[in-house]
Amino acid sequence: MDIGLIGAGGIARAHLPAWVELGARVTVFSTDDNAGKLAERYGAHGVVAARSLDELLARSTAVDICTPTHTHREIALTAIRAGKHVVCEKPLALSVEHAREMAEAAEAAGVVLFPAHVVRWFPEYAALAEAVRDGAVGEPAVLRFTRTGAYPVWAPWFADAALSGGILLDQMVHDFDFAQLLAGPVVRVHAQARGHLEAPAVEGCVAASTAVLTHASGAVSHVHGVWGLPDSAFRTTFRVAGRDGVLHHDSAQTKAFRVVAQGERARGEGIPATDLAESPFVAELRDFAAAVTGGGTPRVTVRDGLEAVRIAVAAAESARTGRAVELETTQHETEEVAAR
Repeated sequence: MDIGLIGAGGIARAHLPAWVELGARVTVFSTDDNAGKLAERYGAHGVVAARSLDELLARSTAVDICTPTHTHREIALTAIRAGKHVVCEKPLALSVEHAREMAEAAEAAGVVLFPAHVVRWFPEYAALAEAVRDGAVGEPAVLRFTRTGAYPVWAPWFADAALSGGILLDQMVHDFDFAQLLAGPVVRVHAQARGHLEAPAVEGCVAASTAVLTHASGAVSHVHGVWGLPDSAFRTTFRVAGRDGVLHHDSAQTKAFRVVAQGERARGEGIPATDLAESPFVAELRDFAAAVTGGGTPRVTVRDGLEAVRIAVAAAESARTGRAVELETTQHETEEVAAR
């Protein structure tokens, strides 16, 4: 495939080696001079830098958006109008309206819009999804997820909720996605956020948030996220309980997770990876490539990305107002609950 990689920051430096491993021809573009540096580093693999977005689109059959969240909508719509398939880093957008606009544009254009929820390809989470699907715990009743990492002060936009959505949209959206995958549609969200929640953020800042999700099935999910001190180890946990059993995992208790540098990086910046299997980024992008070349439905669909944004935006509203937020259940979700 001819891939246009847009952005040259931390997540782009995780995606690029994956595309190289998959044999893609990659063109990189960014609005700073980092695209040239990144392309030069991978020049032996045929990676080149574009001087403009138009040039990148002309060279590409699909684009991979690895830019700050507030830029996703405009870039995605431009690529979709050009007839390109799109991988878009999570979350798809800062609002439900923008995410829905992107999804509808992709459907109208007949192209794939793929939300890059890479956690679905981490082996522990993939095993959890498979076990729950196979009935290991019965119907999920109580679900708990935690996600901890250092406060991402290496890029100023993370701390600005107007640009990133804050910890609820940027970090916890992974676990919101998994909660709805395992327990079905969410109908109520109650969240709280504490700590340093605005820009600028400097080294030593801490923020944390907790969200309680009520599912249409009656299940309850508890999601906790932390942006911690500079020496905070990346750690995730989950615990899913039903009538027939409990499934649990703590990355601190295994050798499964580590934080690795992807090329040049700012101090403290890291991308979670795995020691035990193929890179989740390779598996994720292979799934996208298969979907756009006739290989079937990908593990994550645009509807999944839209639902994750809907939950995260409701959580942010609840944290801001102190009140629970009710979510309307769509006809599709009503049919899904009935099927369960």
